[in-house]
Parts: sequence; structure tokens; C-alpha cells
Amino acid sequence: MDQPSERDDEADDLMSTLEVIEAQPLATRGEAYESLHVTLARRLEASPGTPS
Repeated sequence: MDQPSERDDEADDLMSTLEVIEAQPLATRGEAYESLHVTLARRLEASPGTPS
């Protein structure tokens, strides 16, 4: 049987996070989305990549 990859786990974690955010009252979603944006931006900047 195939093992779930780290990328699959990250996608599942992201979907779970988005579901939690969407379940919050509208007034508090903005801060939650901002926090998620900061977290994802940091991960992207820290990831090794090839220049465009």
C-alpha cells in the first residue's frame, strides 16, 4: 500500500486549517487568514528553490 507523502500531509493540514478558519465567525476570520498567510510566506521563503 502507498505511504502518504509529506506533501499530502501538508495539503491535509492546510485543508484542516482552512476548515477551522471558515467555521469561525466572519469578524475573526481576517486575523486567522492573515496568520495563515504569514506562516505560508515564511515557509515559502525558507524553502530551497530554483530562481525563475
